[in-house]
Amino acid sequence: MQIIYLLLLALMVVGIIGSVVPAIPGASLILIAIIIWGFVKGSFADVSTPLIVTGVVLILSIAVDWLAAYLGAKKAGASNWGQIGAIIGLIAGFLGLLPALPVGGPLLGMLIGPLLGAIIGEFLYRRNLVLAVKAGIGIVVGSVIGNLIQGLLAIAAVVVFLVTTWPQVFGT
Repeated sequence: MQIIYLLLLALMVVGIIGSVVPAIPGASLILIAIIIWGFVKGSFADVSTPLIVTGVVLILSIAVDWLAAYLGAKKAGASNWGQIGAIIGLIAGFLGLLPALPVGGPLLGMLIGPLLGAIIGEFLYRRNLVLAVKAGIGIVVGSVIGNLIQGLLAIAAVVVFLVTTWPQVFGT
């Protein structure tokens, strides 16, 4: 039972990382781990609080992700073209379609890709490089802040799970 518990905690750690790093599932992995623990225990009564908290965190994470990117783009004066460019850049950076980076690989590509994509999208729309760079930075800053907030929410969900279940598993 303890080994399964620790494996599920490892899955939750991946979920925390995924809350901060784009393209890796975040709060949904934590929720799946809690559901699996409920099945393993044969009762969801023990995990009802973490289940509810994680469900709320999942909804808040989606809202924060959208809202942070939107507010960052709006504050910087970005258009839909910049936002679409950032999404395309994120995908291209993650898949390694950017020119070969000497270090960092996909993680660095996921940071540089949205910035370049947003700048290119805005430049195609406005034909003004200064505004395009400003909008690109705004989109990326908003997304990074949103990801950090999602990471904090994910940590809170895992802490609630640990506090409510650790004594049942390890007796202390």
